[in-house]
Amino acid sequence: MSTGRERTVLTGGRVVTPEGTIDGGAVAIEDGVFDAVGRRIHGATNIDVSGKFLLPGFVDLHGDDIERHLFPRAEDSVPPSRAIQICDQAAIAAGVTTKCHALAFENTPDENRSLELADQVADGIAAFNSSGRALSTHLVHLRCELTSKASVERVCARLDDDAVALASLVTHVPGEGQFDSPAEYADRFDDGESVSQEAMSELVAQRTSVPDRTVRARALRLLARAGNGDVPVAAHDCEDPATVERHAQAGVDICEFPVSLSAAQTASAAGMCAAMGAPNLVRGESIWDNLSARRAIDDGVVDVLCSDFRPQSLLASVFVDTGESLTTRVARVTSAPADAIGLTDRGRIEPGARGDLIVVDPGPEPRVERVFVAGKQVYDATPRPFEDGS
Repeated sequence: MSTGRERTVLTGGRVVTPEGTIDGGAVAIEDGVFDAVGRRIHGATNIDVSGKFLLPGFVDLHGDDIERHLFPRAEDSVPPSRAIQICDQAAIAAGVTTKCHALAFENTPDENRSLELADQVADGIAAFNSSGRALSTHLVHLRCELTSKASVERVCARLDDDAVALASLVTHVPGEGQFDSPAEYADRFDDGESVSQEAMSELVAQRTSVPDRTVRARALRLLARAGNGDVPVAAHDCEDPATVERHAQAGVDICEFPVSLSAAQTASAAGMCAAMGAPNLVRGESIWDNLSARRAIDDGVVDVLCSDFRPQSLLASVFVDTGESLTTRVARVTSAPADAIGLTDRGRIEPGARGDLIVVDPGPEPRVERVFVAGKQVYDATPRPFEDGS
C-alpha cells in the first residue's frame, strides 16, 4: 500500500557529510528532507550514482551574475523578469540551490546600476521565488553604497523584506579597498562606449567628497536597522586590521572579500565569518592584485567562498587541492555560508536537513549531473545514449 510519501534513494556514490565521506554510500530523501545517510539503506534504489559525488546543494552569499543577464552587452538590456529566470536556470545547472543575489543599490555612469533598477530586480526576485516556477531558492543581498545617502535610505527601507537574507556595507572609492587608484576605479566602468570622462569625473568627485565620519554614521544606522530585523551584515573589501576591528566592534557579522591577509586574519580572530571569491581560488589570484584566496586558505582564515560573478566557480573550487579534506572544502560553499545567514536547515547531508542535493560527475572536468531541491529533482543532465533516428 502506498504511504503517499515522496521518497528517493540514491546509492553507490561518494557521499560528503559534515563528519567525512562515505564511499559507496547511500542517501534517502523523504518529504523534502534527508531521511537516512549511510552505507546501506533499506528500501528500493531509485537512482544508481556509482562513481559520482553526492554533495549538499551550494549556498551562495554573493552572486552578482544577474547583472550579466540584465546587460549581455553595453547597449543591450534584458527585462528583469526574464533575466531572473535565465539566472535561475544558470544557478541550478551550477549546483546552486540557495542563491543570494548581490544587488548594488547605487547610481553609476554606465547605467547598469541604479537605485531604480535594484528595486525592480529585488521585487522581481521576491515574486519569482514565490511563484512556484523557481528551480533554486532566490534571496536578496542588499549592497549599500555608503557614499550615497539615497542608497542608505533605500536599503534601510528594504531590510524588512522577506526575501532579504543579507546586507553589506560598501564604499567604492578610488584609492580604497580593491581599487588602488582613480585609473583602476575608472576601468571598472569603462566599456569604451557609454561612459564619458565627464561622468566618471563627477562620480569620483562625489564619492571622494563624503567625509569618513559621515560614512561611519551611515554604517551604524544600517547596522541598527538590520539588527532590528535580525539581518546579517557584511563589510565589503576591508583593507586593514583597524577597519576590520571597527566593524567587528560595531556588530558586523561577515568580512566579505578582505583585501589583505592582515584584514582576513583580524576578522578570523574577531570571530567574524571571512568570505572570499571562489573565482579567486580557481584562478589562483585576485583579478585586482589583492589577497589571494589560496594564500588566505593556507593561513586558515577563509570560512566561505562565494561565486562573486561566476556561479560555476563554486563547484570548481571544491576540486582545487588545498591540502584539506574534501569535507572542509565542501563546507565552504554549503554549510558555512548557510550558517552565516541563519539558514541552518540546509547545506549538509544529514538526517533532518533540507533535501538539497547535487550529483556530480567528477571528471575529467567536474560537472553537475542532477540537482534536488527540498527533495524534488529539478535538474537532470545525465548523459543518454545517442539514438540515430535516420
